[in-house]
Amino acid sequence: MTATTRVEHDSMGALDVPANALWGAQTQRAVQNFPATGLRMPRAFIRALGLIKHAAAGANREIGDLPRDLSAAIQAAALDVAAGRHDEQFPVDVFQTGSGTSSNMNANEVIAALAARSLSVAVHPNDHVNMSQSSNDVVPTAIHVAAALLLKETLLPALEHLQAVLGRRAAEFADVVKTGRTHLMDAVPITLAQELTGWQCQISRAAARLQSVGPRLHQLAQGGTAVGTGINARPEFAAAFARVLSAQTGVAFRPSDNYFEALSSQDTALELSGQLKVLAAGLMKISNDLRWMNSGPLAGLGEIALPALQPGSSIMPGKVNPVVPESVAMIAAQVMGNDVTIAIAAASGNFQLNVMLPVIAYDLIQSLELLSIGSLNLADHALAGFTVNRDKLEEALAHNPILVTALNPVIGYEKGAAIAKKAYAEGRPILDVAGQMTDLSIDDLRRLLDPKTLTEGGIHGAGSSS
Repeated sequence: MTATTRVEHDSMGALDVPANALWGAQTQRAVQNFPATGLRMPRAFIRALGLIKHAAAGANREIGDLPRDLSAAIQAAALDVAAGRHDEQFPVDVFQTGSGTSSNMNANEVIAALAARSLSVAVHPNDHVNMSQSSNDVVPTAIHVAAALLLKETLLPALEHLQAVLGRRAAEFADVVKTGRTHLMDAVPITLAQELTGWQCQISRAAARLQSVGPRLHQLAQGGTAVGTGINARPEFAAAFARVLSAQTGVAFRPSDNYFEALSSQDTALELSGQLKVLAAGLMKISNDLRWMNSGPLAGLGEIALPALQPGSSIMPGKVNPVVPESVAMIAAQVMGNDVTIAIAAASGNFQLNVMLPVIAYDLIQSLELLSIGSLNLADHALAGFTVNRDKLEEALAHNPILVTALNPVIGYEKGAAIAKKAYAEGRPILDVAGQMTDLSIDDLRRLLDPKTLTEGGIHGAGSSS
């Protein structure tokens, strides 16, 4: 021991610990044993651990196993941890023991030290703070709690906001007709509002898919203890724990239907990750559509202009790039990569315990947080402020030979194809060519080829494919 350290003990013996650290010997061993990658367990996970310790202490008091004063001190300290007041006291790396025991003990030791200060008596991290618990049920529970709270408080509100912005912009552009595209090639007309409502529906359905995970996400492993049998926990502990946690968080948590599944598998975390991947794919599609529509401004599509947020080049003056959609597309790629990691980790349940819990927690939380940030950024800094180049849209529509599709029921497909090819070859408006090659009057052609009418299915209800 030196002036900067103190001696702590655990079941393996004595160990020097930094003098100002709230953690004890087991946390210190983890700091020494695992690589310092700079990736620590995220804030949302530490919050969940604090909430779990708060609920466990309350449940143990309720069932008569923990004295009231000791329970109150542990609960107060645990809520301080949950609130982020001691995040610097959680130094354990993500790449630690696969059960997350080091992080659980980190929480136990910090909360015990804080509770002991308020009581001026010894508080034991295992016997008191970890009472009725095991790392094997605490860490899976923390994954579910952290994810459920991030969904409720962060991601779902962000998606609701994104849907609202899309809906508002769609209402603004109900009269804006543009060239539709399939295979990146010109197709029949569509309104900009219709395009935006397609995106809006993607986000709405992504949110619904995420909410559908709730019945399984809200089931908790807590009460299964070491292997799912509930050893060292009273039968009534799990229900009491869920009641206290639900009251504290406003989420209707409940004990798992099967602790053996809850400890040995991470299927629900993987299910949620899969739904996050669906959302990521949708956000990438929307982001790339925006990039295409914004491309140019002279040599690209130039249909819209995204807000100019920063210079786009260190060498080309005046260049402005679609930086927000690019950022969101990268977020989507990261989330897809996280899903691969979570899938491999979820398959790593050996007999009664999954042994890749910390990396599942880290990547799942990161995906939830990234998608929340990306959704808000896309809504507020791209979708909310883009402008429409109506002249460009109208010019492209006037010269779009695919409008001849509307004449199929009147003149037939073969005749329409001949008109379209001639219009393409000569660069002439379809109205002029059709006027020459059919016996339809100009008034009839204008009525049949009106782009706005075609966005409503056309007066003949003609369909198309690809």
